[in-house]
Amino acid sequence: MRSSSSSSGFDLREAVENLRDAFTPRGGSRGASAHGDLRTAILTALAHEAKNGHQIMQAIGAASGGAWMPTASQVYPTLQQLADEGLLSTQHDGERTVYALTDAGREAAAAASAESSAHDTTRDAWGMGDWSDRMSGRWNDHWNERTAAVPRAGAKLAQAAAQVAQTGTREQQERAAALLDQTRKALYAILAED
Repeated sequence: MRSSSSSSGFDLREAVENLRDAFTPRGGSRGASAHGDLRTAILTALAHEAKNGHQIMQAIGAASGGAWMPTASQVYPTLQQLADEGLLSTQHDGERTVYALTDAGREAAAAASAESSAHDTTRDAWGMGDWSDRMSGRWNDHWNERTAAVPRAGAKLAQAAAQVAQTGTREQQERAAALLDQTRKALYAILAED
């Protein structure tokens, strides 16, 4: 397997993390604090139908347009805590555990949704509109395509830059760096337009 860093000290993993950070809304770090409360996201994801843990993670990812995908190590302990608090019931479907809101869970989801509607700047930062519709899977595909275009292009650009950094000659790397600097300046110029 090929290492992600080259002799020039370029670390592809670090570059990808930096790129991901660039597309994270300002005002917080990645994770639940930058994307709202994980408890609220889980309750909202279950508002319309029961789901297993993987489906809950997918619903949260879809609701954020792919910007926030909580990990299993974040979701499953929170699911257990919500079940312990009596907000979720569990059923086993083969090897999977399916989670559903209890009556208390529905009340908590409604209260959290009302509170987040009044105070959630994250939703406004992502332009997500109706959070509960997005969590239930009824999101606007046009919105996802529109907002995903720049990050997708940025990821492709990062891959090409990594390839040049890892395998290009010194002269190719210098030309690529100059081109990337020009591109960065052109992107800021677009934002400066009236």
